[in-house]
Amino acid sequence: MEKPQFHKIHLPPFAAFLFLLQFLSVAYSLADNYFFINCGSATNANTDLRNFVADLNSSDSISSSFSFTRHSSPVSQSSGTSSTLYQTARIFRRNSSYEFDVPNNGTYFVRLHFFAFSTPTDLSTALFDVWTSGSSLLLNFTGKNSSNSPIIKEFFLPITPGKFNVYFLPRESSFAFINAIEVFPAVESFIPDQALQISPAGSNNSYKGLVSRTLQTIYRINVGGPTITPGNDTLWRRWVPDDGYFNNPETATSKFQSSNPSYQKNLYENVTEKTAPALVYKTAKWINTSGQFNITWSFNVSKSDRHLVRVHFCDIISESLNTQNFSLYFYSNFSKLINSYEYAYQFTVPFYLDFVVDSDDSGHMDISIGRLDDSAVPFLNGLEIMKILGNSGLSLSEHKKEHVFLMVGSILGGLGLIGIFVVLFFLVFRCRKLKPIETSEWSPLPGGRSSHSRMTEGTIPDMNLRLKIPFAEIQFATKNFETKLLIGKGGFGNVYRGTLRNGTEAAVKCSEPGSGQGLPEFQTEIMVLSKIRHRHLVSLIGYCDERSEMILVYEFMANGTLRDHLYASDKPPLSWKQRLEICIGAAKGLHYLHKGSAGGIIHRDVKPTNILLDKNHVAKVSDFGLSKSSPLDDTHVSTTVKGTIGYLDPEYFKSQQLTEKSDVYSFGIVLLEVLCARPAIESMLPREQVNLAEWAMLCKNKGLLEDIVDPSLKGQINPDSLRKFIETTEKCLQECSTDRPTMGDVFWDLEYALQLQQTAMPREPHEDSTIGGSAALAMPNVWQFPSMNLSIERDDLPAIMDDGPYTKVRTK
Repeated sequence: MEKPQFHKIHLPPFAAFLFLLQFLSVAYSLADNYFFINCGSATNANTDLRNFVADLNSSDSISSSFSFTRHSSPVSQSSGTSSTLYQTARIFRRNSSYEFDVPNNGTYFVRLHFFAFSTPTDLSTALFDVWTSGSSLLLNFTGKNSSNSPIIKEFFLPITPGKFNVYFLPRESSFAFINAIEVFPAVESFIPDQALQISPAGSNNSYKGLVSRTLQTIYRINVGGPTITPGNDTLWRRWVPDDGYFNNPETATSKFQSSNPSYQKNLYENVTEKTAPALVYKTAKWINTSGQFNITWSFNVSKSDRHLVRVHFCDIISESLNTQNFSLYFYSNFSKLINSYEYAYQFTVPFYLDFVVDSDDSGHMDISIGRLDDSAVPFLNGLEIMKILGNSGLSLSEHKKEHVFLMVGSILGGLGLIGIFVVLFFLVFRCRKLKPIETSEWSPLPGGRSSHSRMTEGTIPDMNLRLKIPFAEIQFATKNFETKLLIGKGGFGNVYRGTLRNGTEAAVKCSEPGSGQGLPEFQTEIMVLSKIRHRHLVSLIGYCDERSEMILVYEFMANGTLRDHLYASDKPPLSWKQRLEICIGAAKGLHYLHKGSAGGIIHRDVKPTNILLDKNHVAKVSDFGLSKSSPLDDTHVSTTVKGTIGYLDPEYFKSQQLTEKSDVYSFGIVLLEVLCARPAIESMLPREQVNLAEWAMLCKNKGLLEDIVDPSLKGQINPDSLRKFIETTEKCLQECSTDRPTMGDVFWDLEYALQLQQTAMPREPHEDSTIGGSAALAMPNVWQFPSMNLSIERDDLPAIMDDGPYTKVRTK
């Protein structure tokens, strides 16, 4: 019975008032751990003993998500498109997600239904990716092959209790769509944790950890029998006949057994109807020709992936209880002896075997059964082939801000309370903004720094005295500035490695006369770093202003600057994965500066020498002497130009209007340096190559960008990862600041590039159609699960692939 309706409001930070009226939604009762969603519809759809709950009521007001209804007459059931389930679709122009509250740990089925009807928009033109909270499911997916019958993509995922998200990410200027979603638990131990691993050469060992991997169903075959529709399977699976995959039909006979299999008599496996329906075990193929020793099934598979292959047996062939010994072959090399009475002492007792089969790079997998002698009668009942997907590690949930939910009994009451929260939110936020820090004139000197006189004692007002370190402690830490401890020299002055009395290792930066930096930079560094803490921002331990000194003491970064690892160094070259992780870390640090609790700060001097690496190569942004506060209620900050030549935002240079996007431009230059391992400005090169940004974009337009990639990276970079990285870099370097992404967008894009690097990319054409079917899906007798909660919320996080807001469809 449906619970009384109530209203739910979500207040995302930084955007609560702007989107206030868009988040009102109706919630429904909880549905345990079974979730079936009829996407884009205002009515439920009953099909194959499932009740797909409409999501339209809770998300119709979201601008980046809208529904389409197929206005043509209902299609016949023989076409495979249910008259209700595939008549509507939810369409996303921006990155969006469904969120499920999963109560129990275990392996879950996740099925995604796609049917590309063309009224009023041609859904077959969609191009998008689908991810979950922990792995990628579909990359560069298109619905063009689903115009005649649905594509149903099925996955097995390990899910822990809590929030589970399915993300839809449109590619470039395209869109994403979905017709229906299923999320429900598989039976316990449905996926084994280990299985025998088979190589193309015939060797084998044990493969462990299957239960923690994401699997995608590629084939589910009923050998010797007809199509089994979801309505005839307790887990709503579709099994297709083997005829299209069988190589030598004249040498085998199909057999049907009218009596049901004896599930309970299997000796080693807990085989039930949820393992495979009775119709799988009641049909089989067996070798019927004297002298024919093998029969083979061939499948197109991904060239670069491992597959879990489940082989189903049930002896409905033998006429007596004589032992049946025969062989199972993969790639005609590895063979497994099959003795049906090792698993049961009776006929019609089902069992199955699991194998992890490595690719032989051909894109084909052959599975055969064969005789050991003329008396043997080899048989096979069913096959399942599941691709083992790489775990992406995309921890979207760890980046989410903490949200505040307000649940009230009516719309008016909810809006009234929200109004109070919004007012308090902005009052508190305004009080926490930093005061603007005025800086002096910029001069085009090397490094782009202005020159100031040294300070005199007592001229720094309102400093954080808790961070003040006596000069004697500095002398002790650096052994009175011993030359052997000098580890660098920057625009501010010399940097020494030191050890404080409490054992803390530190980097001690001492200003020198004529260094190009002075009191304002020193003051700004302390004011900024005393107010912020972030994993990807260097931490200030303290400062010293005694004896006319300007000394800053930071946490020690064992691996120096990013520049040290890119060029002109004897350090080993960084791998592409390391470079991506460093860029992601730096981008997160800058994103925190721009949007974090300190009220908004623009760095103004983003470059590889200001990105430091700790002993684990974790990136931390440093050197905040030129930073400027960025009031959130201002769209521009008027200021005299400061920065470093080669990294300066051209729009900022021309207009003197500073925004957060100036840091984005500088970071785009850093990304090019990471890719190409050369400085932003190299005056000794030919004229067209002097400026890295201009040279890189020229090469890109000529299709030669890969020619200027760091030679040490050749052969390391996944082409899709490189393509995403270059696309992100080009966005950062747009001439107009409004066309550039936010730093939040940048680090999402870079994380995506990292996942593309770590995720096997090849997709075979058959993968778009093997799971979909064309048989009837509707059933007259409907077993209805309870409905689920559905609500819409918009996250304050930036989009992963575009500049739009982030949308979620949330199930409760």
